[in-house]
Amino acid sequence: MNSEAVDRFRNNISRLVEHRAFINTVMIFILINAAIVGLETFPAVYQENAPLFYLADRILLWIFTIEILLRLIAAKPWPSFFKGTWNWFDFLIVFAGHVFAGAHFVTVLRILRVLRVLRAISVIPSLRRLVDALLLTIPALGNIIILMSIIFYIYAVIGTMLYQEIAPEYFGNLQLSLLTLFQVVTLESWASAVMRPIFEQSPMAWVYFVSFVLVGTFVIFNLFIGVIVSNVEKANEMELPGSDKDEKKKEPTPFTNENQIEDLQREVQELKELLLEEKRERIK
Repeated sequence: MNSEAVDRFRNNISRLVEHRAFINTVMIFILINAAIVGLETFPAVYQENAPLFYLADRILLWIFTIEILLRLIAAKPWPSFFKGTWNWFDFLIVFAGHVFAGAHFVTVLRILRVLRVLRAISVIPSLRRLVDALLLTIPALGNIIILMSIIFYIYAVIGTMLYQEIAPEYFGNLQLSLLTLFQVVTLESWASAVMRPIFEQSPMAWVYFVSFVLVGTFVIFNLFIGVIVSNVEKANEMELPGSDKDEKKKEPTPFTNENQIEDLQREVQELKELLLEEKRERIK
């Protein structure tokens, strides 16, 4: 009876944790935590209400602790809770809030309060799938990053050789050239602040800058976006239960339908022959 009562209790906790209202409630507390962290950045508001902010933080921390404990109880068996990466993330964020409590860890506690906002990713399944898909794209981006590094290095060396004396503040050495190219590839004031002053002294400078923008921005960044979008689509197809591929496998093909019709016709013909034989026997 005790084991049955425990199983019944854990089943009730599991239904509670998986209920939509429970997830929405946790999300509301996460948003409240985010609002409190934002208000703490205003010195006038924080200094006047520091005890109130501390009390609110403690209450939210214990609410999140109870949530983690409920999810831990609902896991069957309970060690399976730690098999999920996002469960580890939630557990460590909440656990660290208890470990670093105290006046000596004020900065650490504020950082942990900010990190609690990231728990919204683990609570919302669609966000969790998106982040997982983005993490899966990291290995695929390796070759693109190598290609981009080579292009950056080549253009940085060329820029240092050509414009070191014309614009030493931008191309004085290799490090400055790389930083300048990073500004150019983001398209942040690259024409007015970087190219035009050099263009006045070197009319062919536009070839250097325009070619780098075309290669670095439109080609490399489009490759980045293409790889990310492709992997996100693959991740969604892998996680969605009952995908189109499975449905296609279950659907009968036209050939199977024709075979079934032929089998039915054969069985009907056999039944007709049996009925005719019985009639003949009765007539005799």
